[in-house]
Amino acid sequence: MKRIYILLLTALCLNGGCSVQDSSDSYKNEIQYVDPFIGTGAQGHTFPGATRPFSMVQLSPDNHLLGWEASSGYHHNDRNIYAFSHTHLSGTGIGDLGDVALLPYCGEDSIKPIATFKKETEHAAPGYYTVHLDNFNIDVELTSTERAGFHRYTYKNPKERRVMLDLGHILQPNWGHKLVKNQYEMVNDSIIRGTISTQGWAHFHDVSYYIVFSEPIETLYQYIDHKLRSDSIFISYQTDKDLKFHYKFRESNCPLMVKVGISMVDTEGARKNLEQEIPGWDFDGVKQESADIWNRQLNAIQIESFDTDVPTNFYTALYHTMISPYNYQDVDGRYRGMDKQVHRAVPGYQHYSVFSLWDTFRALQPLMSIIRPALAAQWGEVLVKGYEEGGILPKWPIASSYTGCMVGYPAVIVLADLACKDLVKGNIDTWAKAAWQSTIFREDLYKKFQGTRELDLITLHPYYKDKYGYVPADSIAESVSWGMEMAYGDWCTSQLLKAAGDTALASAYMEKAGYYKRYIDPETKLMRGVMGDGSFRTPFNPRYSSHMKSDYTEGNAFQWSFFAPHDMDNFITAIGGKKELETRLDTLFTTSSEIDGAEASADISGLIGQYAHGNEPSHHMAYLYNWTDAPWKGQERLDFILKNFYKPTPDGIIGNEDCGQMSAWYIMSSLGFYQVCPGIPIYTIGRPMVTSAKIKVKNGIFEIIAHNNSAENKYVKEVRLNGKKLNTPFFSHKDIENGGKLEFTMSNTHE
Repeated sequence: MKRIYILLLTALCLNGGCSVQDSSDSYKNEIQYVDPFIGTGAQGHTFPGATRPFSMVQLSPDNHLLGWEASSGYHHNDRNIYAFSHTHLSGTGIGDLGDVALLPYCGEDSIKPIATFKKETEHAAPGYYTVHLDNFNIDVELTSTERAGFHRYTYKNPKERRVMLDLGHILQPNWGHKLVKNQYEMVNDSIIRGTISTQGWAHFHDVSYYIVFSEPIETLYQYIDHKLRSDSIFISYQTDKDLKFHYKFRESNCPLMVKVGISMVDTEGARKNLEQEIPGWDFDGVKQESADIWNRQLNAIQIESFDTDVPTNFYTALYHTMISPYNYQDVDGRYRGMDKQVHRAVPGYQHYSVFSLWDTFRALQPLMSIIRPALAAQWGEVLVKGYEEGGILPKWPIASSYTGCMVGYPAVIVLADLACKDLVKGNIDTWAKAAWQSTIFREDLYKKFQGTRELDLITLHPYYKDKYGYVPADSIAESVSWGMEMAYGDWCTSQLLKAAGDTALASAYMEKAGYYKRYIDPETKLMRGVMGDGSFRTPFNPRYSSHMKSDYTEGNAFQWSFFAPHDMDNFITAIGGKKELETRLDTLFTTSSEIDGAEASADISGLIGQYAHGNEPSHHMAYLYNWTDAPWKGQERLDFILKNFYKPTPDGIIGNEDCGQMSAWYIMSSLGFYQVCPGIPIYTIGRPMVTSAKIKVKNGIFEIIAHNNSAENKYVKEVRLNGKKLNTPFFSHKDIENGGKLEFTMSNTHE
C-alpha cells in the first residue's frame, strides 16, 4: 500500500509540477498586455486572481477584509494574505462573496494563521496567479476553470505541510456581511463537501463546495466557534457558528494540489462541476487552457497605437469587461433563480448573475452588442427570466438576490438597446411587459420583500413620478437623479411597447419620457430639486453633495444636469440652444473642482472642473460637444481623460471599475466612438487612441484606421465610412455590424 502511495505521489509531482502544453492557436499574443494588478490600488477595487471569461469562479487572494477598499477583498498596498477564496466582485463599491477560503501554512499553532508576502514574488496573468508566502516559505499557484478552482502549493519545509479551510471567512463584516449557516461533511480522507450561507449585499447567498486534495489528510484539527475540539475525527456538522479546519499532510517534496468545485445549487452540483471541468491533476494544462481561452477572447479586437501605454491599458480593460456577469449555472443545467428555487435550464439557455446594470448599460452592454452579440442577447433573456421568476426585472442582482442598488430601472435600458439592434431573444411582448411592470411602484413586492435586503428595490420614486410628474425633493432623497433616470427608462419602455404593438401604452410612456424637463432651472440651466409645492429648492449650491441624502445620487447638480440622452434635441431647446449647451459644457469642465458638503460622496472622483470621470453619470458628457458647433472641444477633453485617467499601474483606474464599465468606456473611446444613448443604435465620433483596429463583428471585420494619429494630433480633421465622408459625427450600429472601414484623418489643429 505504501509503494502504491509513493508511486501516486511521484505521478502527481510529474503531472502537477512539470507538464506544459503549448497553444496551437494562431491568434495574436494579446494576453501579454494584460496586467490584472491594474485597478487593485486607489479606488479601482479589482482583484488579481485567476478567473475565466464570465465564469462562476474568481480564485484570488484576500488581503483586505474591512472597509470600502475591501470590496474585492484585495488592495495593492497590503502585505498580508488571510486566505485564497473562490468568489469575488470586480470593481464594485460594496463588498460581498469571498466564499470557500483556503490558506496553506507551515508550523504555526494558531486558529487563524496569516501569511505575509513581498510584492516582487507576486505575479498575475489572465487565468493564473502566484505568490510566495514569506513567513511560511510556500509557493502558491492558482488557476481555474468555469466552475472550479485549482491550487498548487509547494512547501519549502516538506515536514510541515498544512492547509486551513476557513468557513467563517467573509469580506466586509463591518458592513453587515455575516455568516448565517455552515454545513460541512468529510466524505473521506481527501474529500470534503458542504454549503456556506451568508447575508450581506446579497440577502440570500448559498455556495456549495466540493474539495478534493491530491493526498490523504494525515491529521485533522477542528475549530468550532474559535475553540479546538478534542476529537480527532469529524464527519459532519450543521451550525451557524464559525468553522475552521486545519489539515496536516505527511512529509513530501511534491506539491500539494487542491481542486475546488462550487455550485449555487448544492454539493452534488459542485461535485459534477469539478469532475467535468478538472477530471485529473494537470495543473499546467488547466493554466494553459485558461491562457488560450483568454487569448481567443481578447483577439476580438486587434489594435495598434502610437502610444506605448495603450496596448496594456486597452487589453487589460478588455479583460476587465469580460469578468462579469458571472455564469451561475451548473454543468447539469441547474441554477437558482430570483424566486430562490432551483430550475433546470431549457436547451440554449445559460443563467448569469452579478449585473451592475446602472453602470454597465452605458458602455459595457453596447460593447458586447458589437463583439459578443449572442452573449449580449443571452443576458437580456436572463434579465427577463428574472422578471418571470421574481416578479420584477433585476437591478444589481447578485446570486439569487435582488439588491435594488442604484437609480431608476436600468434593466429596461439594456432591453431597449438589444431590441433596437435586433437582439431580442424570446418574446418581445414579454420583454415589454417586464419593462412597464418594473417602472411602477409595486405594492405587492413591497409587502413580499419586507424583512430582507431586497426591499431596497421598491422605492417611492416611481410612485411620486406617476402621481405628480416629478419626484418632490422634500419627500424623498435623490429626487433629481431618479427623475432624470426614470425619464430615460420610460422612453426605453415606450420603445419596447411600440415594438410589441401596444401603441397606447407606448404613447403614455413617451409622455413620461419628457418629465425630466420639470427639473430644469431656467436661471442656472441646471437640474434642480423641486419641492412639493412646485418651487425649486433653496438655497441652491450646484457643488453640494451629501451621500444618499441630497437631491443627487453620488454627485451634485453639475454632474446630473446633462442627462437626457433620449431627447437631446428637445433638451437643447429647453436650455436655450446649442450655444448654451456649449457654454454649460465649458463651465462644467473649467470651473473649480471643489466639492462642498461635509458628507460629500466618495464616488465623485477623476475631476476635470466638475466633470467626474470616476463615476458613471459623467461618462457621456465630453461627447455632447458633438451636438454643438465645437466638437473639437470634446476631442480635447477625451484626449486628456484617455491619457491621464487610465494608466498601466495599480492605481491606473480613476474610480471604481464597476464590473467593466470604466474599462468599456476606455475601449470604445480608444477606438474613436461611443454610444451616448443605448436604445438608439447610433454612435458618435470621439478622439481615437489607436492607429488601427480590427473588430470581429457579426458579418465580418470592422476596420478602423486613424491616419496621422499621434500625441499631438488629437483633433479629427475628417472621417470617412467605407470611403464616403461623414458630414455629421454620427454613424449606425448596422454600419459596424455589417463590417467595413472607418477612417479618421487626425490633425494638430482644430481649424
